[in-house]
Amino acid sequence: MRILVLGAGAREHAIVLALGSEEERHEIFAAPGNAGIARDATIVDLDPDSPAAVIGFALAENIDLVVIGPEAPLVAGVADAVRERGIPAFGPGRAAARLEGSKAFAKRIMEAAGVPTGRATRARTLDEVSAALDTFGAPHVVKADGLAAGKGVIVTDDRAAALAHAETYLPTGPVLIEEFLAGPEVSLFFLSDGDRVLPLSPAQDFKRLADGDAGPNTGGMGAYSPLPWLAERFGTEDAFVDLVTREVAAPVIRQLDAEGTPFIGLLYAGLIVTDSGVKVIEFNARFGDPETQVVLPRLADPLSELLLAAASGRLEGVSRPRFTDDKAVTVVLASEGYPERPITGRTIEGTDAAAGVAGVHLAHAATRADGDDGDDLVATGGRVLNVVAVAPTFAEARDRAYDAMSRIALEGGQFRTDIAAQA
Repeated sequence: MRILVLGAGAREHAIVLALGSEEERHEIFAAPGNAGIARDATIVDLDPDSPAAVIGFALAENIDLVVIGPEAPLVAGVADAVRERGIPAFGPGRAAARLEGSKAFAKRIMEAAGVPTGRATRARTLDEVSAALDTFGAPHVVKADGLAAGKGVIVTDDRAAALAHAETYLPTGPVLIEEFLAGPEVSLFFLSDGDRVLPLSPAQDFKRLADGDAGPNTGGMGAYSPLPWLAERFGTEDAFVDLVTREVAAPVIRQLDAEGTPFIGLLYAGLIVTDSGVKVIEFNARFGDPETQVVLPRLADPLSELLLAAASGRLEGVSRPRFTDDKAVTVVLASEGYPERPITGRTIEGTDAAAGVAGVHLAHAATRADGDDGDDLVATGGRVLNVVAVAPTFAEARDRAYDAMSRIALEGGQFRTDIAAQA
């Protein structure tokens, strides 16, 4: 197949790597990509948020499948435009993408579908925020209603900090004040063709910047998969997945379809396992980052066939995706100053040595190739790259990941040392 992947992060690099590892050889294009993706796909100079640009390239190059990685093109309606021209697109249309683009919309859909979630109040002014904070009490949970690149949420006991967070996002729209839910979090992905859903394997990510879940919220500093503790709680991991499929994913997909906004693509369910059951924290309308980096390396079926079946409305009759028993761990290397004010433009060294560790590969997030020969690697953003390690045990996977990370040099670079430690 000729496949166009839209996006520039580690999630998109993970997708490209999974597609490139299949026995069937695909021609993979990426826009805008990064230095790592450029080694595994043909980089295309086009605006991924422009429906016209994406359609023009897809038609000119006879693209068989467009895979939309980040949320911005989805909200911009790229998937709608591509599908209207008869090209399969893996990603929901603009209306269905509101499941991520608007927290208030997601809450309404969950309520209509009978999906378990926490109580929430939509606030448009600081006075309304203040009243809601007092109603729910601490810890305070404040969420930007719209897209915020994974950084629009704060969970804090500090009422002043909660108010300040709300004040930051109120100029762009309302915020949600939610009740605090306690328990371990789980990320679970579902492929959807608008009618049927198929689950992938659960993962857990680490949102806080520093060890021990300290520091500010980030887009994610690491992840691991599978989750052995789910079997202890639910009997088997499959039992948990079946529960979430039945009580969360399937009802939401049915509700969206009933409202005339079928969801075609990747439904990301951010879940929390509370004492009173599994509840939804949030939905995303695309693969999660960094969870994708540990889920896809364990996938035993061809990713291209699954994505095309979902994009073409043909998941009926497709078997549930299979996963290996391997354990996967990813650790994110971030720039100094991330997430508030990342310092960019610094040289990254040692990536070849890191990738040479057994069972390790790198997923680039924000990198650029510089120099006369293009061999100089430069950090261009906050989360720079992922070290991904796969091994028969978590102990081996963690050892490999941190061995590889120790070989990478980035001035001021920061990473957590406790990813998957409890696993």
